[in-house]
Amino acid sequence: MNGKLSFWRLFAWMTLILFAALTALTSHAQNSEINARITINADKVQGTNTQVYTTLQTALNDFVNNKKWTNATFAMQERIDCTFTIILNEVTDNAFKGEIQVQARRPVFNSSYTTTLFNFRDVQFDFEYTEFEPLEYTENVLNTNLTATIVYYIYVILGLDFDSFSPKGGTPFFQQAQQIVTLAQAQMGWSGWRAFDNDRNRHALITAITENNGEGFRQFWYDYHRKGLDEMAANADRGRTNIIAALPALTTLKSARPNSVLLQLFADTKLDELIAIYTKATTQEKQDGYKVLMNLYPASSNRLDAIKR
Repeated sequence: MNGKLSFWRLFAWMTLILFAALTALTSHAQNSEINARITINADKVQGTNTQVYTTLQTALNDFVNNKKWTNATFAMQERIDCTFTIILNEVTDNAFKGEIQVQARRPVFNSSYTTTLFNFRDVQFDFEYTEFEPLEYTENVLNTNLTATIVYYIYVILGLDFDSFSPKGGTPFFQQAQQIVTLAQAQMGWSGWRAFDNDRNRHALITAITENNGEGFRQFWYDYHRKGLDEMAANADRGRTNIIAALPALTTLKSARPNSVLLQLFADTKLDELIAIYTKATTQEKQDGYKVLMNLYPASSNRLDAIKR
């Protein structure tokens, strides 16, 4: 009898271990792809209930970091680091007006270096929020401008990240962002979603990425990261040469779309990094690169002068 009891105890113990292991594996497989830090800055707002900002900040972090956004499996260390800074300019009851700054990064292969993937300032961010209101998102259904905007930027970040690893790998995520824009345009009073309201709003950004003229930029984005930065740990000269060889894509884009939001996005996200890359180039590469970049970004001449030193 004691032998049977010991057997069943052992069996129960092994079953519990197996269950815990399976639970851990399942939890690991369901890690969110996003590792976000979302902050609310209400320094410009006076005389309001400050607790609501803390509640909203906590709710947004939970909403983004505890949800699976793709079918891909991400290990904890593979999650995309990003920050969302919401700056509030005006609050009236449950109506919030302000802007949002979104940044994202990805590691460079075989190095400790992290490169910025996205750096974008959105000055048209108005939304309504009631404290403790649940934040929800269902595909093709928009509940609030708050969640629509946050989810839109998550899909843009995912698209840019996947594009940086494989040519046009981010297409399904850009399509999701485009769908959000289409749905949001039908909502009265939601700012930042309509064509021509602002040449750097959400509509302008996703249109530039997904239109035909954006295809060259997306190939350039892959070449810059996968063939350029990711090669530099093994062979710095080869990686730098690949990046320099890909630059004409930006010139082509400027010829087709002189005011493309993608050109400004690249400047805000990558220009300082590219200047640092050029400082290690040959004299001829520096001269050629300076001419190309001055044509692209004439207002940044002071920054570009570093290439010639």
